[in-house]
Amino acid sequence: MITAVDTNILLDILIPDEPFSLSSKNLLDRHVSMGQLIICEVVYGELAAGFRSENELKTFLVETGIQFTYSNEKSLYIAGTRWAEYARKGNKDLVSCPACGKTFGVSCPQCKTPFAKRLYVLADFLIGAHALTHADCIISRDLGVYKIYFKDLNVVFSV
Repeated sequence: MITAVDTNILLDILIPDEPFSLSSKNLLDRHVSMGQLIICEVVYGELAAGFRSENELKTFLVETGIQFTYSNEKSLYIAGTRWAEYARKGNKDLVSCPACGKTFGVSCPQCKTPFAKRLYVLADFLIGAHALTHADCIISRDLGVYKIYFKDLNVVFSV
């Protein structure tokens, strides 16, 4: 079994005193015992920000049994088309919960001006499409994009 790993799971175990540290570590341990753990370019890049050197990052990946796997044209195409679908139909006055995907409006408590949401960046879609084409599932704490735009992706959610 091949399991893709989202950045948030790895940050949970890397950042001291993270509230999800234990559950994310247990999820990683369970999935590494079932097969291979992989990450894509985006996760690698996001992780790089937290290491002092490339060598330290590579050592972390080796020690945790995580393999860096390049995206292919199919995963990149899927990411682009699903992001375009999201951008076309997204209501700019609503935000979505990263845990359950529920959308709701947000306004200023003082003047009641509604906030316009920022679009998800393409990175979230690149991670999802990479997992869809290279893995059997993805472990994450962010269900928002995956629940709505990657219904065909098996997401194992960490809480």
